[in-house]
Amino acid sequence: MSFFDGCPGSKRIKEPFPENIRCACGKEIEIWSDETETACLYCKKKVSRNMPQSCLDWCSMAKDCIGQEKYKKYKKQKK
Repeated sequence: MSFFDGCPGSKRIKEPFPENIRCACGKEIEIWSDETETACLYCKKKVSRNMPQSCLDWCSMAKDCIGQEKYKKYKKQKK
């Protein structure tokens, strides 16, 4: 086991949790903390949001902190 278990800024990617956002149709829908878009269950349109700034954007240890696969997904969604 490593002494370093990651930064608090990486928690929303390493341990995703559900959040609610409002679709253009007016309904509140669920999106996970590690996602930038989801489909509305009511109108079927894509709903997007900006990912908040994170230490993963600049830290040289980001790949090691959250893992290669999650890091690639994170960077792809940030574009």
